[in-house]
Amino acid sequence: MLEVAPDSPLRQATLEVERHVAEGGWDQSPRLFALVRTAELIAAQPALADQLSDPDGYTPVEQDGVPADRSVEDVLPTLMWPDTVHGCAVVIERVMLPPSAQADLPEDPDELVRVVAEHPERQEVRICAAVLRDGSAHTTVRARTPEDAPLLEGPELVPGLVALLNASMS
Repeated sequence: MLEVAPDSPLRQATLEVERHVAEGGWDQSPRLFALVRTAELIAAQPALADQLSDPDGYTPVEQDGVPADRSVEDVLPTLMWPDTVHGCAVVIERVMLPPSAQADLPEDPDELVRVVAEHPERQEVRICAAVLRDGSAHTTVRARTPEDAPLLEGPELVPGLVALLNASMS
């Protein structure tokens, strides 16, 4: 069983992003969010104070979509966030295999796609990863099936994605 990270403003922002994207169902394009300090957002736009909950937290602000002709892994390293952005989050859908299946995967990319698509233990998942400029991270993973699949969460469930997000913040 994975341990849930202690509650934090970053965890709350990650959960908010995950809930927001989940409302749209499955088969979505990648979604990208800037995380801004809620207190700074309220100071800049006082009219938003009634709509925002925790002034000590982070408010996710959705960004324009990831270009359809590029993968998230290609886009994230090209991002540059202004100083007013204290973190970022991305939500992607992927197919995951259990660790026991990883050793037998082919190296050829086309063959890999075929093998993963046909693997009986494949699992479609929605991943939400978020990081702050200080390097802290939180990640959620939700399986598509069963419908009531639990939300897994922790600091670095998908370390490669967290590393890409951290690189975009530097």
